[in-house]
Amino acid sequence: MALTRIFLLSLIIFGQLFINPVLAQQQSPLLDSPPAPVPPQVVSRDESGRATTRAVRVTSPLTIDGQLDETVYSQVLAISDFIQNDPEEGTLASEKTEVWLLFDDEFVYLSARCWESQPDRMMVTEMRRDSNNIGRNDNLAWSFDTFFDRRNGTMWEINALGGKMDGQTTNDGQTNWSWNPIWEVQVGTFHGGWTVEAAIPFKSLRYRPGPDQIWGFNVRRRNIWKNENSYIDALPASLGARGLRPATLVPLVGIDGPPEGKNLEIKPYAIADFTTDSSSNPPLNNEFGGAAGLDVKYGLTQNLTADFTYNTDFAQVEADEQQVNLTRFSLFFPEKREFFLENRSTFEFGGEDNDSPILFYSRRIGLQGGRQIPVQVGGRLTGRVGGFDVGVVQIRTNDEEISGALPTNFSVIRVKRDILRSSTIGLIFTGRSVSLQGTGQNLAYGVDGGFSFLENQLVIDTYWAQTQTPGLSEDDTSYRAKIAYSGDRYGYRAERLVIGEAFSPEVGFVRRRDMELNRARFRFSPRLLSVSAIRKLAWRAGFDYIENGRGQLETRDAFAEFGIEFENSDRLRFRHTTSYEFLPEPFEISPAITLPTAGYDFSTTRAEIRLGEQRRLTGRFAVEHGTFYGGRKTTLSMSRGRIKLTPKFAVEPMYSVNWVDLTQGQFTTQLFGSRVVYATTPLMFTSALLQYNSSDHTVDTNIRLRWEYQPGSELFVVYNQQHDTFGREHPYFENRSLIVKLTRLFRF
Repeated sequence: MALTRIFLLSLIIFGQLFINPVLAQQQSPLLDSPPAPVPPQVVSRDESGRATTRAVRVTSPLTIDGQLDETVYSQVLAISDFIQNDPEEGTLASEKTEVWLLFDDEFVYLSARCWESQPDRMMVTEMRRDSNNIGRNDNLAWSFDTFFDRRNGTMWEINALGGKMDGQTTNDGQTNWSWNPIWEVQVGTFHGGWTVEAAIPFKSLRYRPGPDQIWGFNVRRRNIWKNENSYIDALPASLGARGLRPATLVPLVGIDGPPEGKNLEIKPYAIADFTTDSSSNPPLNNEFGGAAGLDVKYGLTQNLTADFTYNTDFAQVEADEQQVNLTRFSLFFPEKREFFLENRSTFEFGGEDNDSPILFYSRRIGLQGGRQIPVQVGGRLTGRVGGFDVGVVQIRTNDEEISGALPTNFSVIRVKRDILRSSTIGLIFTGRSVSLQGTGQNLAYGVDGGFSFLENQLVIDTYWAQTQTPGLSEDDTSYRAKIAYSGDRYGYRAERLVIGEAFSPEVGFVRRRDMELNRARFRFSPRLLSVSAIRKLAWRAGFDYIENGRGQLETRDAFAEFGIEFENSDRLRFRHTTSYEFLPEPFEISPAITLPTAGYDFSTTRAEIRLGEQRRLTGRFAVEHGTFYGGRKTTLSMSRGRIKLTPKFAVEPMYSVNWVDLTQGQFTTQLFGSRVVYATTPLMFTSALLQYNSSDHTVDTNIRLRWEYQPGSELFVVYNQQHDTFGREHPYFENRSLIVKLTRLFRF
């Protein structure tokens, strides 16, 4: 009940903010940018290459077919003369790009003609929506900052096969690619290259009301076979392909958006499945089941959205890629469920990375003890109110017998305030009504700040947080201070992180408790202009020193690394690491071997090569050898592998093997698998993920068909299967299921 009262109180407070006059804030000025282009011009530039662009209204809708044969393309000038930022900063792009930004009462249109001097060398191998491989293809991407606050934006990316990505960027940070708005895009070809024609409904965007708006805007052209990035604006080489961050966008004038509509989306689903599960009680054998649920999205204001979900199901989500864990700390698996991924950056806290705690880790909701927990009902409120980012989540889950989960309420409240040009301060609260460690509820709260300077190359992150858990009272706080500089030639990082032994955010994730970390990192990465085959060299060094709360040294790491980035985008790295690790208690590293409490010295050498996207076989290949807990360990691995067979068909293999020879015994771990992908069209694909893990002797299969049969509406056919191979001549099914799920979007 306490969590519910807190949640309702927060809604009342935010409800008062909705009518705050700050919602009607004035348009951002052009600052120090060039003056607006005078028609018929669509771009103006100053001596330094900075630009201001102009959108043009059209009197009739465009036909989205990728052909660019309407008369408007000959009547309206194109935005052209793109400027490289990598490899030759400040020079004109080596391939011509022409862009038209048009609009009418319903759509914003972006069209482009991408010239190619050698079309046969283009790298385009992906058609799946939101696949990371689209960004590794020859592509065109653009970004809108519709409030021109230089902090938040939307990203749109398309390759020459029609594979598309879309994402949200919050507080000029990382982009959430799980945002899936409604938009239409088609690509085409012409004698000298390829074309793009896209229509984005104003309903898919949030913007200020009124005429003569100013947005942020930029376009990036990537030529993978040349390893070249170019933009409308002149940008520093240190940004590379990250030049579409909101802080770097140029002003766009001339947009006149229509008045706000209802912005209501209703998306019901129906599901049917056959399930076999030997671990359930009683066991299931080809049991037929069915369910239905509903998601509702409503735009409360131009930039504030409420989401509601009932009887939520995540059967369509792709299985996790397995990992081998030879440490005494927990593994982290990323969230893949769309409901939790949209606007997730709003809830990020304290500059999250591999070591710092995550106060809101959404996988705690609907998953426990490796089992899926039914999600009964939930709501979420996300968006911006004036200079505030607001995020509120309230979800209730049901019980589940095998995992022991009880009906639980999950609550999250997040507020961030913009300060300075690109900095924030914020508060967060999380809670679950049933603690995992006893009776009562678990609470966590904290305050954080993120400060960016020098065009976001200098970043300072800091936070303080505390938890309340039944039976735990001492050392329940955590804090952090980090400063990092990421220039093109030099980089450094200094950090102090403290996590108490009793710090336990049960709606979050903590990899390691009871630690005081001091860290330093240095980088020197000059560009090598004298050797045509090499673009950049990099020397890196770092040091970690970790004590427990009693002042005892537990971990010490020091490394030195040398890397080469070649002009063809291949990369080569060598790293040598010396370490010390103290085990405060016996550690079972394999089922037959337990390491005693002691201090251990390590010395390892690693070599890694990453093959560029211009090759038919790409991926990271590494070999590592050295001492390990008083013995030796040798590791071979291949990750992010991809074999490009045809533009529609690819195989993505993965493999790792560890040969471990210790005083207590020997063992080998193997993890191998492959994802096989076949894309019929950009809106329909089939993928199969097959994995074998020797640690638990299982073979897992996940096969998915995804078809977006109309914008926002999808059909999924999913088959899951798990074999147990331990101690048996013939593997047997632990579980298997066949699932058919249909969703339908209604938009008002």
